[in-house]
Order: sequence, then structure tokens, then C-alpha cells
Amino acid sequence: MPDEPASLSRGEAALLGPAEVRVLAEEFGVRPTKTLGQNFVHDANTVRRIVAAAGVTGADTVLEVGPGLGSLTLALLDVVDEVIAVEIDPVLAEHLPNTVGRRAPTLAQRLTVVRADAMRVTAAEIPGEPAALVANLPYNVAVPVLLHLFAELPSLRTALVMVQAEVADRLAASPGSKVYGVPSVKAGFFGTVRRAGAVGRAVFWPVPQVESGLVRVDRYAESPWPTDPAFRARVFAVVDAAFAQRRKTLRAALAGWAGSAPEAERRLRAAGIDPSSRGETLDTAAFVRLAAEGE
Repeated sequence: MPDEPASLSRGEAALLGPAEVRVLAEEFGVRPTKTLGQNFVHDANTVRRIVAAAGVTGADTVLEVGPGLGSLTLALLDVVDEVIAVEIDPVLAEHLPNTVGRRAPTLAQRLTVVRADAMRVTAAEIPGEPAALVANLPYNVAVPVLLHLFAELPSLRTALVMVQAEVADRLAASPGSKVYGVPSVKAGFFGTVRRAGAVGRAVFWPVPQVESGLVRVDRYAESPWPTDPAFRARVFAVVDAAFAQRRKTLRAALAGWAGSAPEAERRLRAAGIDPSSRGETLDTAAFVRLAAEGE
């Protein structure tokens, strides 16, 4: 999905600013909670930039996770034909359609709210086939939500998510990097991953203690390996085992997974991997080859 200019905006939505965010929170009796990782964006330029970086167009159905008070939702509705918002907080889920109805009355019919936990939501609960995920993901569950949605929704071609800067670095890291690890490999199972920008603390309420970053994931047009749940589970099991003991060689780290160190070495050599190497040196394709040797 190519990047599109922000000028595609219809200009029909009244976006939220700092004052509006606080007024809505007070009106709804909402107090941001650390449990749900709630930090609400209140800067119109930031949400416009996120929508532009996502490259979504008028023909797209977009999935948003954790819409909160509706800052990003309004910016998305100003560009795309349909937004499906998944919200776990019952109060926020109830009030979001009203907020959109007041601030973007001509676009309100384009919004569907699904009250669900994004880590457990199923394809059957999501109406239609969203092509893109665009979201400000709660910091504490960002990676599992991203991986779950790519696994659950084959229609997702791309994702542009805002996460903690450290998480963004891990997701987009290359083999050999100090921050390369489980999130990097597992995200790479679904598609190509890259950093798409930085976001400062000042655009949130309440102000978080960490910086944020944008990450873009583009699903492979044709996957280079099987993506069925059973094979994905085998790949992810190898990845988890390899990084559970990062300082050990793969021969030692994968002994439990393979049944013994000699069997781990056999499988590693069969997959064309040096048994004395470590997990952080392998790309996703290597882990896929290794998982196939364990079948």
C-alpha cells in the first residue's frame, strides 16, 4: 500500500486538541489507567501524520485498536471509507460513536465499534476485511496485539502502529543488533518491518515517561514460507527457546526444544546453521528452516 499525501483528508472532521480531550474525559468520567496503558493523543498534527504514514486511502477499511477518546479515529474517518474500532473499555466504547457523531456528523456512519480485547478478538468478531491496522497501541501489550492481529486477520496488508520507542526499535531491529530478539523475528514472520518516525511525549495526556515511535509492517505479498497456525507455532517455539538463554550457543539453548544437545546440533546443521552461533545472529528465514527440520 503506497504512501498517500495528507491532502486526501476530506476536512469534515473536527479533530481533538488538548482542551477537547480533557473536556471529553471529564464528561465521560474517564481517568486514564496504567492497567490499560491509556495515554490519549491530543495533537491534531500527530494523528494526521500517523494517517499519512499509514498510506491508507478512501477505498480502505481500517482496523483501529484502543481508539480511546477518538483522536486518531476522527483523523482516519476524514480519509478512509470505514473504521472498525476495537475498544476494551466499556465506557470509551459506548461514547466513541457519540463523539464522532458530534465532531464528524457526515462521517459517523463509517464507524463500527467492537467492544473486545484486542489480544483475544477473533476474525468472526470483526465485520468485513480490514486492509490496514492503524493504532496507538497500549505499551504493555503492543507486541502480542500486533502479532495476534496479523495471525488472526489475513486481510491485513499493512500496519502502522505507535508504540514505545524501545519496542519500536526491537520490532524493526536487524540480526546482530543488540535489541534484536523475539519481537523482531516474529514480526518478520508476517512481513517487512521498519521504523516510520518518532513521536514526542508532549502530544499525550497524561504525559508518558517514555518516548514513542511509529512502526510499519507490510505483509509479504506472497509469503516465503507456510503461515498456517500449526507451522507458525513451531517457528515461534524455536524462536522462544533460542532467546530464552541468549548467552548460550544455539546447540545448548535448543537442547530442550530438540530433546538433546546432539539432536539440536543435527537439526541446526541440517538447516545450514552453525551450532555455535547464537539466536540474535539468525534472521526469520533461518528460524523457519530450523522449525521445518523439527517436523
